[in-house]
Amino acid sequence: MNVLVIDGQGGQLGGQIIKSLKANFEELDITAVGTNATATATMLKAGANQAATGENPVIVACRKSDVIVGPIGIVIADSLFGEITPSMAVAVGQADAVRILLPVNKCDNLVAGVSNVAMSNIIDDVVCKLKSIVK
Repeated sequence: MNVLVIDGQGGQLGGQIIKSLKANFEELDITAVGTNATATATMLKAGANQAATGENPVIVACRKSDVIVGPIGIVIADSLFGEITPSMAVAVGQADAVRILLPVNKCDNLVAGVSNVAMSNIIDDVVCKLKSIVK
């Protein structure tokens, strides 16, 4: 199964996701795409099988992935302080993949009904959701 993890800024969230996925699933092929070189390097260091940086890699990887994981901002143009381009948001939104979006209340995007839950709890839920997909 091909899993795409998308993150921006420093890539810390993406790195935590990848570490958790690697600890729970041996069979996953994890591609990390950062919106900048720092995010990509952080996710590659966390254990991604392959990585790339920028808009076109997001678009291409979305076409090849079974599951896309990242903060909710990856489907909102100009989010992550402008790092998500409209083309990136469209590629994620139109991908023929399951999207597991983390409810991150940052960058002027607030998700109603989501309290301040520890990121580790949210990442645990990502693993749970992926387990139901992988079976």
